[in-house]
Amino acid sequence: MITAYTGTQVRAAEQPLLAAGRGDELMQRAAHSLATAVVHELRGRGTRLYGASVVVLAGKGNNGGDGLFAGAFLARRGMRTTAVLTGDAAHPAGLEAFERAGGRVHRLTQASLPGLAAEAARADVVIDAVLGTGAKGGLRELAGDFVRALARAREAHGAHGLVVACDLPSGVDADTGETAGEVLMADVTVTFGGAKDGLLADPGADYAGRVVVVPIGIEDYFPKPSLRRLEAAEMARLLPHPARRAQKYSRGVLGVVAGSEDYPGAAVLACRGALAAGAGMVRYLGPPSVADLVRQSCPEVVCSTGSVAENRVQAWLVGSGMGPQDHEQLARARDAFTSGLSVVADAGALPALPDALAPHVVLTPHAGELASLFQRLGGVEDRESVEAGTLAAVRHAADRTGATVLLKGATTLVAAPSGETFSQADGTPWLATAGSGDVLAGVIGALLAQAGAAVEPFRQLGIDDDGRWAALAALGAALHGRAGTAASEAAAGGPITAGSIADAIPESWGKVSMLSNSGPGNVIVTANHYGRQ
Repeated sequence: MITAYTGTQVRAAEQPLLAAGRGDELMQRAAHSLATAVVHELRGRGTRLYGASVVVLAGKGNNGGDGLFAGAFLARRGMRTTAVLTGDAAHPAGLEAFERAGGRVHRLTQASLPGLAAEAARADVVIDAVLGTGAKGGLRELAGDFVRALARAREAHGAHGLVVACDLPSGVDADTGETAGEVLMADVTVTFGGAKDGLLADPGADYAGRVVVVPIGIEDYFPKPSLRRLEAAEMARLLPHPARRAQKYSRGVLGVVAGSEDYPGAAVLACRGALAAGAGMVRYLGPPSVADLVRQSCPEVVCSTGSVAENRVQAWLVGSGMGPQDHEQLARARDAFTSGLSVVADAGALPALPDALAPHVVLTPHAGELASLFQRLGGVEDRESVEAGTLAAVRHAADRTGATVLLKGATTLVAAPSGETFSQADGTPWLATAGSGDVLAGVIGALLAQAGAAVEPFRQLGIDDDGRWAALAALGAALHGRAGTAASEAAAGGPITAGSIADAIPESWGKVSMLSNSGPGNVIVTANHYGRQ
């Protein structure tokens, strides 16, 4: 499991070592790990180390010190190193080590900016070490102008040099992932001790590239993580497996209230997702014409009539493909909310939410739907503000509604009212296709029906009882993302349909069940290699 922490938590974990006078040791470990990562990346690209050009963008704080010490290590490997000091000062010991190793130093001024930006654009490696975890407000004017000029120069000249962020891309908030001003897009972020929340949430994740977590000796001082990401090992422990004497009712029955005359396919796709994710039975309630289509497409589904109370299930899925004019379906959705059973509430059910919800209700909005929900609750958030601060938005939504909230996106975030939060990024951009969210709702609904009553597997992973609903939703998002990736790979990396996602779920489930190491994803935890280079 990938665990992430706020900048405050990381700085607090450093304090016992700083108080013991071991601050220089921590910086050397971080710098050596950063330099080692650069060497590894260059070798992976087939770039000759001796004579390779490295430009370090160094701020005046400890982040700049990490970058300068790393530059000194690289200079001793025979690389041509240049430091661009973006502030009015630099870390004294780091700067001394850098110059002693033969590195060239330039102070950034308005006059020197164009030439230095052009040099950095041509470099084999740019190390972004301007701002660290405690920074707020983004890059200052001159540094922001430099990053803007560097990005333009790289684009104009088709530069393919490597950009490595030191701890996090400068301008990304370590706690929230929100960005301020210009941010240099990294290929790799080498982050120390533990991942930062802002690296695993959009828009910060847009700039982080691949995240490499390197231990530096503060890990034993971390508190409970602020954010988690399930990997294959945890997924395998949480996936439900039928007992030897299981039968369809003990396997979990999911009730589906979805689809409409306008969007009948949403019901089909939700049912297909639920069937693919192992529900023992799927029971559909909806308009007769939609029920006929469900029967034709999914003969395994039992199409029923009547009210929510008259149909025995373990969990409900409501809302996919429903509109405000679908009064009978909306009434069923409202009844599902008050049934006491776990519920996945998608799309059209969100306007029908009661005032008070509980953690076993999982809302699955995209950014626009979440903004609309906030506005109905008296907020002023719009889609742009949600997308600009996804982590804050999903946590606020869980706190405001009392429900578990899954915010769909390139990085899918899930928050419980208790504060338990998950981030999953297992998919492919091809998942952005009509009906994909309906399949996801079906997958999550099937998991709730099968495993919602279990608590021990979650407790063993340190997840509280109310947080297990968020973990199940994250599990569904991870499984859905892996299935989408598998479907695209089967199409030679090309586009996919929602139906092909559903088709790929059983095989993805099976592969996860057999895996103990992480599969798709963009976060790597390395061995503690700061003592070697």
